[in-house]
Amino acid sequence: MSGRGRPRLFDKEAALRTAMVLFWEHGYEGTSLSMLTSAMGITSTSLYAAFGSKERLFREAVELYNSVDNSPTDAALQEATARRAVEAMLRKNADAYVDPDTPQGCMVVLAGLNLTADNEHIGRYLAECRRRDYAKLVERVERGAAEGDLPRGVDPSALASYSLTVLQGLSIQARDGCSRAQAHAVIDGAMLGWDELVRRAESGVQGSTDAGAARI
Repeated sequence: MSGRGRPRLFDKEAALRTAMVLFWEHGYEGTSLSMLTSAMGITSTSLYAAFGSKERLFREAVELYNSVDNSPTDAALQEATARRAVEAMLRKNADAYVDPDTPQGCMVVLAGLNLTADNEHIGRYLAECRRRDYAKLVERVERGAAEGDLPRGVDPSALASYSLTVLQGLSIQARDGCSRAQAHAVIDGAMLGWDELVRRAESGVQGSTDAGAARI
């Protein structure tokens, strides 16, 4: 039966999930090819045949991590008001970050730290992933202002940047071993900060910096 090729002797989806956990726990550079093949139960030849390269495998793992079925963010942003949406995003992600059944923290925040020059493009890719979340938050704040649950004078960039700064900080705290209660206490304080930013927008008070220049 020539031309049909040899069928794969492994479950590609299960192998991808295994790779995701490794990259999540050890980062891109900290995850070696031998670690991947050993955990996935395949040879390097099979890995390259299925995924093309370590980088392509990593990108597929990140997309899996960010998929609707795995990420709490998209569902949270459907809450009825912008405030409830942001709070749900923070709390649901915090719960995921400290889940004892998975690596601690956020893969997209932690997998690309301290990259060498040869892998700077991986850092840029992860930064682009984070910018997608920023864009989603800006859109949700704009929707809140349009629907009347936020004042018209609110700065979507400032609120989105603030929310993501808290979210990414929680990822570091989780990796350092904070508890669920500690993470939620941080979120309690963060939402007081959110309310103050909204109050200032409602009263026309401007911040001390150009929030529109904030970068993620």
